[in-house]
Amino acid sequence: MVSFEVNKNERIKLMLKKERLLKIVEIVEQKEIVTVGELIEALNVSDMTIRRDLDELDKSGKLIRLHGGAQRLENSGEIELSRNQKKELHLAEKREVAKLAAAKIKAGDTIYIGAGTTLELIVDYVEQPDSLRVVTNSLPVFEAWQKTNAELILVGGNYRKHSGEFIGSLTIKVLEDLKFTKAFVGVNGVNNDSMMSANAEEGQAEALGLNNAQEKIVVMDKYKFNRNDFYNFYSLYNVDVLLTNSSVSPDTLEHYQTYTKIEK
Repeated sequence: MVSFEVNKNERIKLMLKKERLLKIVEIVEQKEIVTVGELIEALNVSDMTIRRDLDELDKSGKLIRLHGGAQRLENSGEIELSRNQKKELHLAEKREVAKLAAAKIKAGDTIYIGAGTTLELIVDYVEQPDSLRVVTNSLPVFEAWQKTNAELILVGGNYRKHSGEFIGSLTIKVLEDLKFTKAFVGVNGVNNDSMMSANAEEGQAEALGLNNAQEKIVVMDKYKFNRNDFYNFYSLYNVDVLLTNSSVSPDTLEHYQTYTKIEK
């Protein structure tokens, strides 16, 4: 009889925990960012219980654990947006980050610029664009820099019209032999230390550009945080600095500063 009561109590505890975890995920989904205190109030449980639950949900990939709370895990849509669709999204935020990237560029640099609508804007803010060597596998980036007198190198390969980028074995073969003072790459999303792209071959080219650079720089607007995509091509631990918007949330900033330096 005692054994039955113990088993029954254990089942009740497990059931209550499952319901609590589901409720936490529901609250985080609704509020996007939630504090430990808010969850304690909503669920009427202890601080220690909430923190254990958040750690468990983070490990299982249900949310992003932040200092003092949690943030919703955002997955990119099933359909990859084209370059023309992306270039009109969050334009003010992209321009803000492009200015930060341009300020990193100095006369005499040899720079690699990957594909991405934010990266296409960098040329508009470079103070001395004529005294540089610019290497890119992005046709739109190449075309944007044609208005300057910078030395331009377009790395060819298989052309992916969806992103305006050259990819594949020919692209990799050329990039392998090139060295840069700085490399600027974008991402479709970052989740913890993972940097992600929508296409594996695109990601491989970006990774090689970073590996061959003295200074590795990620350029992304704040909407790319806590997002997943198809291919994990690099670790934030291995980049020198991530450039993003000044309006990024303090919790997000604190979390991602554990992986790399962030400037905004």
